[in-house]
Amino acid sequence: MSADRPDTHDMLVVHRVFRRESRVLAELVPTVAGGDVARARILAAHHRDYAMGLHHHHTGEDDLIWPKLLARVDLEADLVIRMEHQHERVQAGLDRIDAALPEWERTADPALRDHLAGLYADHRAALLEHLDDEEKHVLALIEEHLTVAEYAAAGARFATETPPDKLLLFLGAMLEEATPAERAHLLGNLPLPARLAWFLVGRRRYRRRVALVRGSSRG
Repeated sequence: MSADRPDTHDMLVVHRVFRRESRVLAELVPTVAGGDVARARILAAHHRDYAMGLHHHHTGEDDLIWPKLLARVDLEADLVIRMEHQHERVQAGLDRIDAALPEWERTADPALRDHLAGLYADHRAALLEHLDDEEKHVLALIEEHLTVAEYAAAGARFATETPPDKLLLFLGAMLEEATPAERAHLLGNLPLPARLAWFLVGRRRYRRRVALVRGSSRG
């Protein structure tokens, strides 16, 4: 990888997170007993964090990456347009979940739970298709046609749009999926205050969140 070209490997780690969390929600929502409002509230809150992260990630690409690629590629333009259409499909699935979630959160109604289970299955199928296509076809285009600064701008925007406490949550989600080398790279690239915040506050909070949502102590 040339130093003047972006390294998109971090995108693979981010995608692992979205694959995992979409699976967690698709698996756990159907297990909520009818009337268990407390459990429904936990998963609904977790969904909203997941959906916020995915939305910010995709809108950063929509605004800062896809237009630049379309201006610079020729034969591969159809691949970039496919990314845009897949984002729309993924967001439409999230919108359908968001419409059904408040009433289920309030009542834990079994019929709504089963409806949501189908929506999560559809959402996950659309998401996995998109992530697979992006990794197979488009990350190489980003490395070839964007500068380091242009690629970094999408990540910087995610950081500015996301509340600080949620940034620690998303950092924990990435570190959970990272290999030891990836983990060292992620932590090493953080500013010192952010790295201290992770070790002093974020790591403990993330473990509590994982235990609350999944009933385990991973993280």
